[in-house]
Order: sequence, then C-alpha cells, then structure tokens
Amino acid sequence: MTAVLRVVAAALVAAFATGFTLLTGIGAAPASAHTVLVSSDPPADATLATGPARVSATFNEDLQPTFAAMTVVGPDGNLWTSGDPELHGAVAAVAVRPLGPAGRYTVNYRVTSSDGHVVADSWSFTLTVAGAGTPGPAAGGAPAEHRIPLWPFAVGAAALVAAAAAWALRSRS
Repeated sequence: MTAVLRVVAAALVAAFATGFTLLTGIGAAPASAHTVLVSSDPPADATLATGPARVSATFNEDLQPTFAAMTVVGPDGNLWTSGDPELHGAVAAVAVRPLGPAGRYTVNYRVTSSDGHVVADSWSFTLTVAGAGTPGPAAGGAPAEHRIPLWPFAVGAAALVAAAAAWALRSRS
C-alpha cells in the first residue's frame, strides 16, 4: 500500500508542476528560425512632422493572410488606424487616420508566418507637430468576459496525469 501512495503522490506532484508550468510559461523557449521583421515604414523611433497615411511592416518571408492584426495607438491611448490590415506577400500594412496629438505613436502587429507561427511585436514613432485628426475608439484588450480562462486547461492537465497514474497502477496489479 505504501508503494501505491508514493506513486499517487508522485503523480499529483507531477500534475501540479505541469499545471504551474503551463500557467506561468516557465520552460517556454523562444522560437527560432521563424518570421522576423526586416523593416518598417515609418522606421522604428522615427521623428515625423506629419503623420503617415499608412504604416507597413516587411518581414523576411511571406505571411498567411488569416488572423492578421495591425493597430496604431496614439499618445492619447486611442486607435488611429482606419480599416483592416492588408497583406501582400511579406508586407503587412494598414491605413492611418490623420493623426492628432503630438507624441509617441505605437504600431502593434500580429501576423501568421508561412509555417503557421504567430509573430507579434511593435515599434514606435514620434509625431512632433500635432495634427487635427479625429481618433478612433480607445485602445484596449477584449473585455474580461470574452477572454478564455486558463484554469480549465490546468485542471484538465492534472486530471489527465492523475488518470495516467491510476491506469499505470492498475496495469501493475
């Protein structure tokens, strides 16, 4: 009976360790040899007197046209993009409204590489002369009620490990 308790205890420790690792991302290695940003327009950290009509990002390989997102967030926290991003080969671009307040604008992008990996990052540029543009809505993530909770995945992983341990114990008997 003591051996059974040790196996069950080991399975529970493994389940909790797995759940903790999944929830915290510990052990996740950065991806390598995937799509990378080669250039941007306007360039990162550029200083502009007038806002661009569109922003674009050029990558080292073609992109998949699905699930792309590109936004420009101004110093006021509002969106300054107009419309959906357009993808042509290795270039993602989006139209920009006439800009408003002077300050730092951040271009955020999320694209899918040809091998299916999601690539997301951002770059910024600075507008030195305020424009007369009207912003879009405030930038922000999805409301909390629309986000996918992580706890069911952790519970499922723990249940899977416990079931595997129980099956292993039963197979020995």
